[in-house]
Amino acid sequence: MLQNTKITFIGPGAMAEAMLTGILKNNLTIPENILASGPIIERNTELEEKYGIQTFTDNNKAASLGDLVIISVKPQRLQKVLEGMRGSIRDEVLVLSIVAGASIGKIERLLNHHKIVRCMPNTPAQIGEGITVWFPSHSVTEKEKEITKVILNAFGQEVLVDEEEYLDKATALSGTGPAYVYLFMEAMVDAGVHMGFSRRIAEQLVTATVRGSVDFYDKDGFDSRHLAAFRNQVTSPGGTTAEALYYLEKAGFRTAISRAIWAAFQRSKELGQDAETHPPEKSE
Repeated sequence: MLQNTKITFIGPGAMAEAMLTGILKNNLTIPENILASGPIIERNTELEEKYGIQTFTDNNKAASLGDLVIISVKPQRLQKVLEGMRGSIRDEVLVLSIVAGASIGKIERLLNHHKIVRCMPNTPAQIGEGITVWFPSHSVTEKEKEITKVILNAFGQEVLVDEEEYLDKATALSGTGPAYVYLFMEAMVDAGVHMGFSRRIAEQLVTATVRGSVDFYDKDGFDSRHLAAFRNQVTSPGGTTAEALYYLEKAGFRTAISRAIWAAFQRSKELGQDAETHPPEKSE
């Protein structure tokens, strides 16, 4: 489906590298058909040598050559980058954006382009274990939706949603989610060290526990049993787990997590406001 498609990445950061790695690993296209544009020459050279792709420092040129363009810049740089690319992308080209908080309407106005798919991947995509929530604009065809699925499945799972607002929610839940998991793991490791374990052994115990718990749920309960059933399975009345959970609940553990995710959701929406209130100037 993509063998003769030139794929351009605008912003060759870690997530862009994860995506292009998945694309190449799954033989969706050849390295010569992948283009990446960024301002840092050392980074471009690194990607050229590692993957055999083409790199540019000129976004306009890279975008004009792409049959599919992926926008992967920082939210704070989006307006300047897209305004600088107006008119560079051909009308028939599909644009995928993985920029947090950037609505389809915002991208359409800044880029003056209408075939937009908004995506929210997460960092496990770097090892092919990511999950990406996505939503297409009205101009995206069924064939282009299938192309999007193929690309997103190259580095994990994909979930198509029926309302764009879910993208900001996914940013807060799954996009930012790995950071919550790492903080929780870090706290567990620190507790282990406090009790007398070496940090190496504490990290081994915690990572194996988290990995095993998720794998056990995936194998035995996904789509069939509530997470609480698994928690109850290891919580004996009056036992050590019950005591620990009592203190977590008393400390407001659930509330803290819920409020943190809600705050991330609100921040995701805020990141998309600048271009809404400062639209690009009309060209003469």
